[in-house]
Order: sequence, then C-alpha cells, then structure tokens
Amino acid sequence: MYFFTSDEHYGHKNVIKYCNRPFDNAKEMDKTIIDRHNEVVSHNDTVIHGGDFTLKSNPNEYIKQLNGQHVFVRGSHDKWMNRSYHEIWEKTIDGIHVVVCHYPMTIWSRSHYGSWQLFGHVHNGPNQYRNGKQLNIGVDVNNFYPFSFDQIKKSMGDLPDNINLVK
Repeated sequence: MYFFTSDEHYGHKNVIKYCNRPFDNAKEMDKTIIDRHNEVVSHNDTVIHGGDFTLKSNPNEYIKQLNGQHVFVRGSHDKWMNRSYHEIWEKTIDGIHVVVCHYPMTIWSRSHYGSWQLFGHVHNGPNQYRNGKQLNIGVDVNNFYPFSFDQIKKSMGDLPDNINLVK
C-alpha cells in the first residue's frame, strides 16, 4: 500500500509557531507525528515524503522510528539531501498516474490526461493552490497523519478535472 505525506518538519520547533501546530515543543510534535505515522503505516508499505522532512543534517534518527519503505522528494528545507534525491516523483498506481512535487504546480506530467499532483509546502494554507486533481498532502491538513492512497482516491473524486484535460 502507498502512503503520502509532507512537511513533517521533524525537530523544527519554530514550525509550531509558524503553522499554529498544537504542540508545546518539537519533541512532543515529533512523537505525535511518528506515532500517527506508525498507527497507519506497516513495515511493508511505501511512504512518499513530499518534502520538508527535517532541517537536521542527519534524518536517520527519525527514519529508523518510522514504519514503511521511504521515498523522499526534496523540499525547501531538506538541506540534508544531496542531488540523488527526487525533485519530482512519478508512478502509475491502480491505473492513475501520480506526480509528487513539494510545490503545487499549474501543469504537471500527464495532467492533460487526468494525472494527479500531490504537493506540500503550503502547510494549512488555502485551497487556492489547487488546480484540478491536486491535493495538499501535508501533515497539517490531515491531523498529522500520512494520507493513504485510498483516502487520496476518495478526495480526488470530488475535485474538478484538470484545466488542460484533453476530452
């Protein structure tokens, strides 16, 4: 099973203030996000992290606590990532082409054929960033849980077609 998440900001105490997160400190925030992740993700699941995983130089202290096999997309705060990490991740899942980028895009790979774009970066910002079959996968909009692919499928059903969809 696939899960998607973004903007965990592990170890980043200031994100609590910037995003009005309901935690007293970074340790409490980290524990909550890790616990909720492990509540829904098994060791055999694949988790796509859509950027801003941590500001720390060594992410392994967090990765080793998380269930699943992990794929990381570079965000604006992922200084620990070298150039071998993805800027954009793409895969066809259940016949649907999925594109993950840290940033919301106007047009993305295969959007004219109905592909979906998953993004982060805006935290709990307004939905004005959505343009068709797009979804903010940040932890701030999902009660600090990752999104399952089934949740995403359900959400996408309610969204309008992509603006450049070829009909």
